Amino acid sequence: MTATIDAASWQESWDRQQESYMPDREERYAALLDVVEAVCAEQGRRPRVLDLAGGTGSIALRLLDRFPDADVTLVDVDPALLAIARGSLGDRATIRRADLGDPSWSDGLPQFDAVLTATALHWIQGERLAVLFREIRDVLRDGGAFVNADHAADDGLPSLSAKLRDLGRARRNAVYDRGEAVDWEQWWVEAAADPALAGLVAERNAHFKGAHAQGFSPPVSWHLDALRAAGFTEVGLVWRGLTDAGIAAVR
Repeated sequence: MTATIDAASWQESWDRQQESYMPDREERYAALLDVVEAVCAEQGRRPRVLDLAGGTGSIALRLLDRFPDADVTLVDVDPALLAIARGSLGDRATIRRADLGDPSWSDGLPQFDAVLTATALHWIQGERLAVLFREIRDVLRDGGAFVNADHAADDGLPSLSAKLRDLGRARRNAVYDRGEAVDWEQWWVEAAADPALAGLVAERNAHFKGAHAQGFSPPVSWHLDALRAAGFTEVGLVWRGLTDAGIAAVR
């Protein structure tokens, strides 16, 4: 008999783990959803949104809470996280497995009002990420917006940014010391121990060769320059928290 994934429990566990790294996670998500509301207000129709590298569906779930009639597509490559997303979202969203490292990831997708992503694209190296920005622009309608909430320090504040990173690390360690959450590595150990997820975790580990590649977290200026080069007409920040930023671009 195939074990059933307890999607609700794993979703809650994922959220706690992620919040240990981002105590302001709900604030950044709210900023993303504000952009959706802003770009769709003039359309007078339900938002069509792509949750890019959407993992367990954290953004999609909050999007549907705020816009119950939204047309949501979630794309990710991780089979374990996608299984949790399917259990959490059911038929409220279209879920698609695709590798953002492969230019075919967007084949067959419609055009969207907004493309949203958070703390995911830093796993993609610079040369590919710059190309991905152009591919994201291609799946947006004219006037649509892309928002990426990720690690992106302010170039003009190098010493302060270092102190802000230290502050974030100290807050995170305090959460672990109080036993309020587990870190990324321990979360995956626990997921691998669940018979319902074990095979999927083994599959994702094979894909990532045991771990993610070295992250790529350039400063805000790199993102703004790359988005302009990708053909977006407007670029800028819609949110800032410590050394993370919500970087927006309008087609």
